[in-house]
Amino acid sequence: MHPLHASLHNELHARPSIYFDGPAILHHFAFLQEGMQRSALLNQLAEATGIKMESSAAQQIVDCQNLTLKWEQHTEFFTLTVMQPIEADTPQWPSPPMLLKPLLEENAQAIVSATLLRIESAHQWAGSVEHYGFNHPTGSRVGGDDATVWSDFKLNENSINRLLLVNNNLDRYRLGRMARRLFDIETYRMMAMLALPEAKSLSQELTQYEQQLTQLSTQHAEQQQAAPEPLLKALTALSAQLERCGAQTRQRFSATDAYARIVFTRIKELREERLGDYPRLGTFILRRFQPAVRYCAAMDQRLETLAASATRLNDLLRTRAQVEIEGQNSKILNSLNERTSSQLKIQKAVEGLSIIVISYYLFSLFKLGLQSLDALGAEISPITAAAVIAPLSIGILGIIAWHIRRVKKH
Repeated sequence: MHPLHASLHNELHARPSIYFDGPAILHHFAFLQEGMQRSALLNQLAEATGIKMESSAAQQIVDCQNLTLKWEQHTEFFTLTVMQPIEADTPQWPSPPMLLKPLLEENAQAIVSATLLRIESAHQWAGSVEHYGFNHPTGSRVGGDDATVWSDFKLNENSINRLLLVNNNLDRYRLGRMARRLFDIETYRMMAMLALPEAKSLSQELTQYEQQLTQLSTQHAEQQQAAPEPLLKALTALSAQLERCGAQTRQRFSATDAYARIVFTRIKELREERLGDYPRLGTFILRRFQPAVRYCAAMDQRLETLAASATRLNDLLRTRAQVEIEGQNSKILNSLNERTSSQLKIQKAVEGLSIIVISYYLFSLFKLGLQSLDALGAEISPITAAAVIAPLSIGILGIIAWHIRRVKKH
């Protein structure tokens, strides 16, 4: 079998969940790939667990010290999930296992999402959500009323968001998938929010560019007789700045749109139902998450609109410059036509003068010839001389005129 076929087919199994029974604590962390490399993470995990990590794999699940660890490679980040069963001495909201403490402390700046999920069965949980320290919690029935999920979405002293899942009737497979959905919501929500600081910074920058474009548009409309070159130079600089902004933010805004779609899909897959008077989990997230996503999308659209406006103004200025150049070319052509016409008139005058000069020289030559004959003793009467000279002169003049006409015609 071709390796490409196998890799494409096995993509169906690339993101398995951790399947488990009974009450458990799950720690989930997402690390930005810019903050650390996968090889470094795997080396630290191998050092902490004593188990060799497969660097060529996109994910791996290992068991170590009564813990189940799973890491996954994603495009911009990778995740680490640790599952530990709840025992009699397990704290209500425990800290991450000690073997992960060096890894988490060393890479604290790369952590973009940290979630702590406590899973309890319906007949063993405290029966009151306030018992778990939630302040103004949100809650929903999920999975067709087979479980309930609670959270107040407030970070604890370790900057970790806490979730409580009370299992009514989920088997180990559905329980693992439900936990994964909750982690996906939190991870992709935070990844989508990476664009928010850039969008706020871009908003201030775009305000300045909009003012510049307004000024340039006003000058173009009010100063039609002015030279367009200074406006074109300023507009080219503005277009370059807008293109720079687009290159810097396009990928981030596109990623935000993709991550937000995943969040919306995962919330829909929860199949939420209202739980008493508490706000639903998905409703609480969307009420605050959607405006941020739409704000990023609005900044992206605002940038595209501004760039398109600058392009249109650039086209108008170039059209105006082209029209002016064509007008100048027309004037130059008219001047050349006038000059050519003058040259033709001068040429005709010169041609007329040339015929006169040639005729004068011909008569002079005939006169000299007759005088020479008279000096030799040949008497030639004036009538005879005129009878000889006149036809010759007329014939020669006719030949010259015919030759000039023929040259002009060709």
